[in-house]
Amino acid sequence: MDYDMAASFWERKTSEFPMEESELRGAVDAFIGRHKICALATGSGDFVRNTPIEYNYTGGKFWFFSEGGLKFKALKDNKNVCLAIYEESSDFGSLHGMQIYGVAQVVEHFTSEYNKLLEYKKIPLDAVKKMEEPINLIKVVPKEIDFLNSDFKKNGFDSRQHLSL
Repeated sequence: MDYDMAASFWERKTSEFPMEESELRGAVDAFIGRHKICALATGSGDFVRNTPIEYNYTGGKFWFFSEGGLKFKALKDNKNVCLAIYEESSDFGSLHGMQIYGVAQVVEHFTSEYNKLLEYKKIPLDAVKKMEEPINLIKVVPKEIDFLNSDFKKNGFDSRQHLSL
C-alpha cells in the first residue's frame, strides 16, 4: 500500500470548478446551522478519541459544553482537533459531509466568554456556580473546512470544496 500516494489524493486533484468564497461560506454556514451534533476528534501521541457531542456555532466558532471525559486527556497536550458533521446516506451520489480542522481552547470557568455562552444557551449562571464541578467549555476556532456536497454538481461546481479561514 502506498500510504503517501493515498494521503495526497486531494492535494493532487485540483478543483476544476470551485465556488466563489462568499457562496461557499454561505453553504458552509447553512449546513452547520442545520445540525447540532458533530464528532470531535482529539489526539495526543498514541492516544486518540472521537466524541459525539452537541455544538453551538456562533461568532464563526464552535462551542462545546462538557462535563469532562477523555477528550481532555488529549487536549492537555494537543490543541489541534477535527470535527465531522455529516448526513446519513446510503446513496453514493447523495453525499453531504464536512470536516473542520481547527484549534481548541478550554475556556476558563466564569470568564466573560464563558458566561456569555451560558447566557446564549439559557443556562443560569447561579446554577452552574452551585455545581460540585462546573461544566467545562471548549472553543474551537476553525482553520480549514472540507465540504463534500453532491448537490454542488447540480450547479456546475465540484462536489468537494475547500475553505481556508
